[in-house]
Formats: sequence, structure tokens, C-alpha cells
Amino acid sequence: MNIRDIQEEIIRLKKEKDICILAHCYQNPEILEVADFTGDSFALSVEASKTTAKTVIMCGVRFMAETVKILSPEKKVLLANGDAGCPMAEMMDRDLIAQVKKSYPDYTVVAYINTTSELKTICDICVTSSSAVTICNKIENDKILFIPDCNLGDWVSKQIPNKEFKLLSGGCPTHARMGIEDVERAKAQHPDAKLLVHPECKPEVVNEADYAGSTTGIMKYAKESDKKEFIIGTENSIVTHLQMECPDKKFYPLSKDCVCHNMKITTLTDILNCCKGVGGDEINLDEETRIKAKNCIDKMIELG
Repeated sequence: MNIRDIQEEIIRLKKEKDICILAHCYQNPEILEVADFTGDSFALSVEASKTTAKTVIMCGVRFMAETVKILSPEKKVLLANGDAGCPMAEMMDRDLIAQVKKSYPDYTVVAYINTTSELKTICDICVTSSSAVTICNKIENDKILFIPDCNLGDWVSKQIPNKEFKLLSGGCPTHARMGIEDVERAKAQHPDAKLLVHPECKPEVVNEADYAGSTTGIMKYAKESDKKEFIIGTENSIVTHLQMECPDKKFYPLSKDCVCHNMKITTLTDILNCCKGVGGDEINLDEETRIKAKNCIDKMIELG
């Protein structure tokens, strides 16, 4: 089978078996083409909660599939490739943060959505990269323990100087690969290009950006801008997607090494096998964990 044949079989099977396919925007184009919804992780889980489909396949990483299950417990949720994890989500666990909370009992614990469902159970509120500033601003407490991404936390804290932030050493290894030397090189090669970066990048990279924001925020900025050249400081698949969607503009990766191998592990064949019922990793959460994790997300929605 070639790519077209596999895509057509996936589309046939998902209609036949009442399946909804979610694809994070870091996935390759051939996967996005068979998805019912594409975008950032939390937005995908919200779309999944609205669909009537009985089965949901997440083409992303494990914490994203867990979020789908948290919001849609009645649905069968499959992670297309069970090995697709998220190093940032897995670097801090419940026991570690429980100990940290003892040292900062008067701090509100803010968890980036890129965390496991188990860790969310002991956090006060969730945020996404696009909502973090707004929500942290609305929290009544002026002391915030922000986990796990210290780079995103630093970016948020600089926009809310009236609050005290405690950050731990954690973050996205993919975005952390990019440094100021990459910025200097890219700007020298493309002096007329705007630099658009994700706030998971190091502070010295974010400080040089013309725009910092979520993945969908970066794409929206590039599409709506009257500028014609952009350096993209996030997962390199976004360069590909923007090149396809805006053929009249030019897009350059900030670094050739900004590749999320966990995202890239998912293939069309993985999705096909899920649709056939012979692949994927089903996500199951005990009800106590699901409810406690959902409380963290509900507070985000309440303030969001």
C-alpha cells in the first residue's frame, strides 16, 4: 500500500467504526490529512468531548491522550503509538511535587497542561501556553509554584511582575536544544525575517523574538502578518505546515535539531492498525485520579 491507499482505508474505517481521529499539529502532513481535528493538545481534547464518536484516537503523546480521557470518560481513547511519551510531562511525578509543596505551603500550584494525569491530581490549576498569563493573572494568590517548564514559567513571570513565582528545573528538551547562537546564525542568514518562538524556549531565545506564543499562536501570527519571511522557533513540522499553507511566504527553522522524536514516532500504519482494532494503547484512568485531575482542568476553564 502507498500513502494514498492507507489514508483512504483509514478514512473508510473511521466512518464505519465511528472513530474520531485527533492529530497534534506537530504530526506530519499525511497524518493531519486523515484527522478530524488538528491543533494544540488541550483544544483537541475539548473537540473530542464534543464529538459523538465512541472511539477517539490521539495522534500525539501520552499526556494528551490522558487529557482526552479525563474529559471524555465514556469514550474509548487510544494513543496511536504507545511509545509516544513526553519527557517534560514525565520528569516530575506526584511524590516529588508533594514534597516540594511542603516547602511552599502558601503557594498556588500551577501545572502546565503538559503533565501526567497523576501529577495534576495534586495541583491547584492547569494552564496552556496560550492561557498561562491570563490565568496566572486571575489567581488571587500572589505566590505561584509553576511546574514543570521553567522556561514557560519565566516567560509568564516576566509579564506578571507583581506576583512571586517559584520555578523548578524542568522543561521541553526539544525546545531547549535551541540557543542564542541559533538565533544569531538565523538572523544573519535571514535579516528580514521575523523570529517567532514558543515560550518553552530558553529565555535568551524568547527575549530576541518578535513574537512568543503557543504553536497555534505562532501559525496565526505568520498567516495574518504582512511580512513575507519568518524564522520559526518551535518543532520543525510547523515550518512544513506553514510552507504549505502560505506558499507566498518563506519559513526557516531556527534549528534543524528542533524535532520531537516522540511526536514523529506515530505513523499512518499505527493509525490504520488502531482503526482495525489491532494497535494503539488504550488509556484507562481510575475514577479517583480522573476526577482529581479534572478539578485542576475545570479551574483553568473557570478562569480561562
